[in-house]
Amino acid sequence: MVSISLKDGSQREYPKGVTLLQVAQDISPRLAKNAVIGVFNGELTGLNTMIYEDGDLDLLMFEDQQAADVYRHSSSHVMAQAVKRLWPETKLAIGPAIDRGFYYDFDSSHTFTPEDFALIEKEMNAIIKADYPFVRKELSREEALDYFSKQDEVYKVELIQDLPEDATISLYQQGEFVDLCAGPHVPSTGKLKALKLMSLAGAYWRGREDNPMLQRIYATSFPKKSMLDEYLHKLEEAKKRDHRRLGRELGLFTIVEEGPGFPFFMPKGMILRNELENFWREEHRKAGYQEVRTPIILSRELWERSGHWDHYQENMYFTTIDEGDYAIKPMNCPGGMIIYKQDLHSYRELPIRMGELGLVHRHELSGVLHGLMRVRAFTQDDAHIFMLPEQIIDEIKGVIDLVDRFYSLFGFPYHVELSTRPEDSMGTEEDWEIATNALIQALNEKGIEYIVNEGDGAFYGPKIDFHLQDSLDRTWQCGTIQLDFQMPEKFDLTYIGEDGEKHRPVMIHRVIYGSIERFIGILTEHFAGAFPTWLAPLQVRVMPITERQHDYALQVRAELEKQDIRVDSDLRSEKIGYKIREGQLQKIPYLLILGDKEKEADTVAVRHRKQGDIGAMPLAEFISKIKKEINEKAL
Repeated sequence: MVSISLKDGSQREYPKGVTLLQVAQDISPRLAKNAVIGVFNGELTGLNTMIYEDGDLDLLMFEDQQAADVYRHSSSHVMAQAVKRLWPETKLAIGPAIDRGFYYDFDSSHTFTPEDFALIEKEMNAIIKADYPFVRKELSREEALDYFSKQDEVYKVELIQDLPEDATISLYQQGEFVDLCAGPHVPSTGKLKALKLMSLAGAYWRGREDNPMLQRIYATSFPKKSMLDEYLHKLEEAKKRDHRRLGRELGLFTIVEEGPGFPFFMPKGMILRNELENFWREEHRKAGYQEVRTPIILSRELWERSGHWDHYQENMYFTTIDEGDYAIKPMNCPGGMIIYKQDLHSYRELPIRMGELGLVHRHELSGVLHGLMRVRAFTQDDAHIFMLPEQIIDEIKGVIDLVDRFYSLFGFPYHVELSTRPEDSMGTEEDWEIATNALIQALNEKGIEYIVNEGDGAFYGPKIDFHLQDSLDRTWQCGTIQLDFQMPEKFDLTYIGEDGEKHRPVMIHRVIYGSIERFIGILTEHFAGAFPTWLAPLQVRVMPITERQHDYALQVRAELEKQDIRVDSDLRSEKIGYKIREGQLQKIPYLLILGDKEKEADTVAVRHRKQGDIGAMPLAEFISKIKKEINEKAL
């Protein structure tokens, strides 16, 4: 017998050789139906796997990211099987799961087009209906090479040749189809339900330009058609909300050929940007931060001392001044160190919190540039906190509270990830352990659940990342807290302790927006350009129905301007219906319609962007209403 410990703490006994699927069926038929994969003794394990030892078991549904990846990787095998059936001469490359989908790379004499999608999907559905089990087989390296050589699968042969001589090679078979794969997979093809092929692209084998160009088919899959339909709807909605299009249409920002990756902000975009920066300054002043500014260009010696020269050089821009080497800053941190060093500090002063809206430049390849989401010049809302070791936990918790204040204001739910020491790191193992444990303790004391990303920390310290979720359920990594024992050492930062001796402070690097530019891109898509009134570049438009109300319209506009409300007036001789439609397309929060009746009564007819016509009211009442909305920063 084997003893299986379940996630709820219960234990169950089974005969040796029981499969995880049989365990799931014993617990609940519904669980067996919905489970995708198991985690047995910490390892992802297929539900068909037979168990011969005691262990801990967690059964994962599609909603778990690991399970979704297995589900979609299994879907990629089905797509490859369908393609091989339809075009048997096709050579197979790789077919991984990716975010919200999967792809497979093919080498085929047939040129795939979107017109082929229906045919491939039909064949995939036939394979799913046949409900072939995914069967794992293990071969020696020599046997695997022999098998795939006979199949003339040259890409699989190359992958196997890169593996060690003594490696055991695993294959997975469903029906007549066999693929090289580490697995695991869903129990059978029938487990897969709703799928759709999405797009085509070219991809060099192994990403190298001197290798053959393959044809990549992107697709996605879900366990329910309703989930697929919702995903496709959100994709269409995302196209409508594309910040690059909205940025042009609303006159916010643009990127031109003369400056790829270097955004230009228009007058309306600057209003939006300034509102975000003003809010940042206000909240940081309340939280005890002092604002600083550091130069954009600093000497090579500084970047060597900080470690960026060794660890980040390929992302930096360089110049020569007075025959010396200089670099344009990719990060604000070294400048913060220099400011700290300008004075002697006592333990009584700490913590010192210094914030900077600092412009940085990073060399990004042209292929990854994307509107405001991936640029070469951006403003980081950096802050550097210098503190005593015993202040670490409270300072981290303080930053967590500040991040929550910002994201809650914009209506963003978020999740937290903890990233640990990477291979390419500075400092001792002891420092890293202390720093990582401090982040864990702060998260635990705040009662925050988190995911651990092993080896994904910054080169100078572990970090907490905040991934916000927008209105289309997409996630964006914005805020981060990085705990650093290395920079204070490299820059010889000190404070005078209670004992009169010099000691080394500990340091936190942190951002909340992350990049102002990217955050504006995210907000633009999150709100579909219909920004909350406090952020909207134009808050009110005054619209007289005829020329008879022009004087009154100008009076109304002047009164609103006195109250610091962002307003314009549409005095064109167009029909009022046309003006209203245009105001709605420009996503202005409030339109004030003025006819003879409003002029005589000193009122305004108010039309709200979402609620439509909300009736006439005295101008003073409208001003009170909109100012309350602005001051409260209401959504």
